[in-house]
Amino acid sequence: MQVPAHADALAQGIVWQPDNDHLDLQGDWDRLGVNELLVQWIAVDDVAFMAGAGIPAPRVPDWVRIANEPWARGVIVGLAGYSDEKKARENLETLVERSLKLAAVRPPVHITGWYFPVEVDPTWADAPRMAPLLEKLPHPLWISVYDTSNIGGEALAKWLDAWLPKDVGVLLQDGCGVYARGPAAAREYADALSAHLGHKRVRIIAEAFRPKQGGGFRAATAAELAPQLEAYHGYRVYLFDGPHYMSPELVEGLLQQKAKGATQ
Repeated sequence: MQVPAHADALAQGIVWQPDNDHLDLQGDWDRLGVNELLVQWIAVDDVAFMAGAGIPAPRVPDWVRIANEPWARGVIVGLAGYSDEKKARENLETLVERSLKLAAVRPPVHITGWYFPVEVDPTWADAPRMAPLLEKLPHPLWISVYDTSNIGGEALAKWLDAWLPKDVGVLLQDGCGVYARGPAAAREYADALSAHLGHKRVRIIAEAFRPKQGGGFRAATAAELAPQLEAYHGYRVYLFDGPHYMSPELVEGLLQQKAKGATQ
């Protein structure tokens, strides 16, 4: 089940990657039409953000408050992960085992789905071994995929379709934040995935960041981010991520961009 979205929404979801510096989740993302929260994980690197699952949880968010926020009417709960991608991919069985314990406890939010936070891309030759493990996890279930090697949407779709269980959805990382591609090309990727997997199984993560001079990342400007959201109209779009990049100023800037476009 998903939360219905307004037709004129700029985005439907906001991503939250919990860490100790960003546990008190605050924002006004509902102004953009957002009503669903995608939590990257509720346990990472041997620390949980929810008590009761047998993993140390020294600091826990106020899940009840978050559940009552207008931008979190529905929550896709990310399960157990590691921040190091290589470690995550090498320890799938451990993460599935932890994820099942976390799902059994479940945070006190309106859960609209689950997300297994081991990201896949076509360079990971061993990715198909995820398939039987994904079937053990609670559903509706999502994974995320990226393609910085630029094999193209058609090739990516065929690769996924060859091994991904038919009841698992895909969150496509658009690649705009690392300049892997522009919004029009990202839309082509999404359309190719939809053609092979079905439209209901495909959603888009819009990267709300850009590389920063000297290393690291900065928030995208409204002028940079607006074309992404415009290009993805018709898909459910999740902004990555709220507390790090989606400030009230950026939200306001996007609304101004939208208003400007409506008057032109």
